[in-house]
Amino acid sequence: MSGILLILQFVLAILITAIVLLQKSSSIGLGAYSGSNESLFGAKGPAGFLAKLTFGLGLLFVVNTIALSYLYVQDSKKSILDEATIPAIPTPTLPQDSAAPNAPAAPVAPNTESN
Repeated sequence: MSGILLILQFVLAILITAIVLLQKSSSIGLGAYSGSNESLFGAKGPAGFLAKLTFGLGLLFVVNTIALSYLYVQDSKKSILDEATIPAIPTPTLPQDSAAPNAPAAPVAPNTESN
């Protein structure tokens, strides 16, 4: 998901740059967005359309930037060790040797007979 948004971010940046370069330079500043008598292709021709398109693309760019930052924060909370499975290590046991001599069950009493 973040890969698609990152590609969209690059495309929006290129489109905004191209649209801004296509506009005619004027000294009206931010007043272009406050005019209520502008129509899509009104008296000013495509200048109003390009200003509205720039505003719309800029708004999309900001929303996309916020979405990318949210996804980045969510991904940074994950660790690669969260998905790793660690196999259980079996505990070593001592080998059972059946050929070893068995210890006597009871101690043998010494011979007490005298000659």
